[in-house]
Amino acid sequence: MLQKKRIDISKLEIVLQGAAEEFATAFAAFEPTVRDIIADVKARGDDAVVEYTKKFDSVDVSGRLLVGKEEIDAAFNNIPKDEIDLLELAAKRIRGFHERQIQKSWEYTEEDGTVLGQKVTPIERVGIYVPGGKATYPSTVLMNAIPARVAGVKEIIMVTPPGKDGIVNKHVLAAAKIARVDKVFRVGGAQAIAALAYGTATIPKVDKITGPGNAYVAMAKKLVYGLVDIDMIAGPSEILIINDGTGDPAWIAADLLSQAEHDETARCILITTSDEMADDVIKEVEKQIDGLNKKHIARRSIDDYSYIIVAKDLKEAADESNRIAPEHLELFVENPRELLKDIKNAGAIFLGRNTPEAVGDYIAGPNHTLPTSGTARFSSPLGVEDFIKRSSIIEFSQNGLEKLGPKARDFALLEGLDAHAKSVEVRLKKR
Repeated sequence: MLQKKRIDISKLEIVLQGAAEEFATAFAAFEPTVRDIIADVKARGDDAVVEYTKKFDSVDVSGRLLVGKEEIDAAFNNIPKDEIDLLELAAKRIRGFHERQIQKSWEYTEEDGTVLGQKVTPIERVGIYVPGGKATYPSTVLMNAIPARVAGVKEIIMVTPPGKDGIVNKHVLAAAKIARVDKVFRVGGAQAIAALAYGTATIPKVDKITGPGNAYVAMAKKLVYGLVDIDMIAGPSEILIINDGTGDPAWIAADLLSQAEHDETARCILITTSDEMADDVIKEVEKQIDGLNKKHIARRSIDDYSYIIVAKDLKEAADESNRIAPEHLELFVENPRELLKDIKNAGAIFLGRNTPEAVGDYIAGPNHTLPTSGTARFSSPLGVEDFIKRSSIIEFSQNGLEKLGPKARDFALLEGLDAHAKSVEVRLKKR
């Protein structure tokens, strides 16, 4: 059952720190196994990928790692039109939002003729990981591939674990077709991340890997970072709801459970200014949880990782939310715009009672790949900017070098780097 507690910053800090340390310790335990998988895939390529897929997913994918165009088209054609329309609507909205994030190259010229600027270039090849297991995630395909395509990425490679029959989920394949993914491979787990990072005879090496996965996938992404770029190391899903005592407790309970069903370690938090609302939400959670298909997963999340905090006012609630820096934050209050001014740290912010977190997962448009585990204090949702590189442009004119060159030389000498200084001086002496 949800725990209700009066807000006590010092005690809550200890609880949160303990939870973070517990997660870090558990996560670190995967490292030796994942290191071995990565080394094996690096050494043996496709053979290792096939062996690990058979071992972990109980399916033989030898000779058919690549999902053919015919299989993708067949999946797309065998889905009812209303479901295709739904995927295409989501894709259209995601594309429309991310097109507003496009960055362009720019330059400016100073009075002496010096030109400075920034060149924006898309990443050449990106790998996206789409998880399987407890659910199917066509939304993950759209949320990762569409921003990459909008950014101008030349080639998008997708990996995803197959079912026991060796077939990739038809909705995932349809989403890949809609998002214009170039190649799809039926492989998941740490072996898929290693294959993307190092390349095999069949699976191309990429420059960046994005997309969520289990602890093995997250650890693999962490270990290959530096050889390739990654989006983030995602922890368990989170939702935090701030409430001022108004509204329907059944709605709040439903929103908490929408995240609890994701994972046994998902963290669901309500901060309310009302004791009565806290009690009512606890009752509603207990009433609703037994009707869920994934009630056993939700029950573990609610009992072990979730709680309700009773705050003295909304300012205290906002301060505590900023301290937690949640992945999803709902402002379930009378005046969400006013409270928004006090929010500093959150992956995505949902304003008002008519905006459940679930609309952001699928159809709103903003990306649902969000920072977790408090990393919203310093990081942002996945977006077009994650699929581009920015290069500085510097072009000095003769007048510019004569004006600033001596200053650059003096700065180099200040740091004791005489070769730096001489590289400027040789040009100044020619004038």
